Amino acid sequence: MEILLAVLLGLFLAALDQTIVSTALPRILTDLRGNELYTWVVTVYLLTSTVTGPLYGKLSDLFGRRPMLMIGIGLFLLGSLLSGLSQEMWQLVVFRGLQGVGGGALFPISLAVIGDLFSPRERGRYQGLFGAVFGVAMLIGPAIGGFLTDVISWHWVFFVNLPIGLVAMTVIWRLLPPISHPERVVSIDYAGAAVFTAAIVPLLLGLTNAQSVDLADPGVGGLIGLGLALLVVFVWLETRARDPIIHLELFRNRTFTVSVLTTALVSFGFFGSIIFLPRWFQFVLGSSATESGYQMMPMLIGLIASSVISGQVVSRTGRYKWLVAGALAVAGLGLWLLTGIRAETEITTVWLWMAIMGVGMGPTMAVFTIVVQNAVPFRVMGVATSALTFFRQIGGTVGLAIAGAVFGGTFDAQLPVRLRDAGLPQPIVDGFSAAGFTQTDATAVGVDLGDQILDAAGPLRPVIEPFIGQVVTGIHEAFSIAIANAMWLGVAAAAISITLIVVGLPELPLRQHTAATAPPEGATEPTAAA
Repeated sequence: MEILLAVLLGLFLAALDQTIVSTALPRILTDLRGNELYTWVVTVYLLTSTVTGPLYGKLSDLFGRRPMLMIGIGLFLLGSLLSGLSQEMWQLVVFRGLQGVGGGALFPISLAVIGDLFSPRERGRYQGLFGAVFGVAMLIGPAIGGFLTDVISWHWVFFVNLPIGLVAMTVIWRLLPPISHPERVVSIDYAGAAVFTAAIVPLLLGLTNAQSVDLADPGVGGLIGLGLALLVVFVWLETRARDPIIHLELFRNRTFTVSVLTTALVSFGFFGSIIFLPRWFQFVLGSSATESGYQMMPMLIGLIASSVISGQVVSRTGRYKWLVAGALAVAGLGLWLLTGIRAETEITTVWLWMAIMGVGMGPTMAVFTIVVQNAVPFRVMGVATSALTFFRQIGGTVGLAIAGAVFGGTFDAQLPVRLRDAGLPQPIVDGFSAAGFTQTDATAVGVDLGDQILDAAGPLRPVIEPFIGQVVTGIHEAFSIAIANAMWLGVAAAAISITLIVVGLPELPLRQHTAATAPPEGATEPTAAA
């Protein structure tokens, strides 16, 4: 239990950072004037933590769980300090990337420790504790992030990690034994990690640029093509590496393949809602950072409760297939309802839709780790778990980039339409287009939108001022429709995931052994067979 406490503290640090930063992001955007890099504040963290995660897992086998977790937390805290000192959006993006290099240690090492200690049949109840850690972080994160942003400065949402991280490092140093499995490590696939990074960066840049330029532009199609070509090279390298980042032979296991693909799809569809909904609360409803954090609570409470309950159900019954299929159907329903969000939608209605989505998403957070660890031999359990985390973060990273492109493209297309619908004369609508009015002009928070528009209007101010109410209405509606369109990605991902589970996921009996108590490979496992 002491070891488990130490691991949960490390996870708490990462979970708290995510909830605090997402609450403060709209204000950061306003202060640093970097709307074009908005999604990259999250995307770069996901990218660097994704690439480094499998490397940390293997290095922890070789050098021990404790020292590698300490190194990871140390880099995370350094990135937090530098992020808090940022004065430009590009600086924040770079230092968030450094945070991700450290944060990549937290999930794979924590899951590896749990895999060392507990059998798959036991693991469900402890996965529930993981859900509880995220629950606590999600409950107090918006309050801390909102208070710091509204009362002091958004810079402190990064500085607050420092005392929490130092406490976590002290507890981990005292309680976590330096568990290591040097016999499992053959080599570290540095070439694979480098090529994968080189592939993902242009791919994400191309997807991000897709909102403003044509697919035939080298900055879009060229970058996407380069990224895809390098991904082919990455797969080729993985087939020849002694100990690759992704063990391709694992994909011969149908349970593993369906689980990682479904996990990637769920993250692909879910990340957009987490990032864009607080913007809707702050921009359209005029909520403060603190208020927008707590307006996310219906979704978070549903997610936490269903995550904890589903872990207990799987632990007690050993059944999981129809549980996750049904949960994703509920999540898909919630996301479909959110595609109807508009500027005039009642906030209580949005809360209900969010709660439905959260209830459906919760089981996917807990169950697929149990499924994968149960389906593979003990000797590759750590590798399989790292691969699951890898694909979860890749899905979220790519999904966020595409959601940002959908949001930006929809907003730019809808703005003149909604301005006309709001009653503006066509010459004024044309004036907005001629002035190059963009998302950056339209999505700042903490200031009156009407005043902001008039300040940016320049010579058009006398013409626009009599119609400023209609202008604000049109912008809010275009913004809401842009978010609604991004939600369709989640609906499609949920539908594909359900199909994969129903058609392709076997339901295997859960083992009741740990690596230490397992029978020799190839021997019969009576409890599993029963």
